[in-house]
Amino acid sequence: VQLQASGGGLVQAGDSLRLSCTASGLTFSSYVMSWFRQAPGKEREFVGAIARHGGFTSYADSVKGRFTISKDIVKFTVHPRMNSLKPEDTAVYYCAAGRPRSGLFPEKYNYWGQGTLVTVSS
Repeated sequence: VQLQASGGGLVQAGDSLRLSCTASGLTFSSYVMSWFRQAPGKEREFVGAIARHGGFTSYADSVKGRFTISKDIVKFTVHPRMNSLKPEDTAVYYCAAGRPRSGLFPEKYNYWGQGTLVTVSS
């Protein structure tokens, strides 16, 4: 199983960015796909998730209304679209695949991507 995350970079506050996570080696429609992030010196935190068939999404309060996650079942990809970025969004972003009800807890996820760095300057 491999999750390949990409799309990070350096942007200014207020800009938008679209990340990607491409999955291989797993039955894509069987897994909840989530994004977590980890800022320097902080614990990994939940950002958002999309259900197995893409019909339901959930987001952390800190990104609700700014981030949108979509899923392409044919291409095995997940894309968080991040708008109105803030300096506090600076972190390494990780995609993860887990069984239903993995929820907010990183330890419940089965597979992880390598992370992609997002830096938002003020």
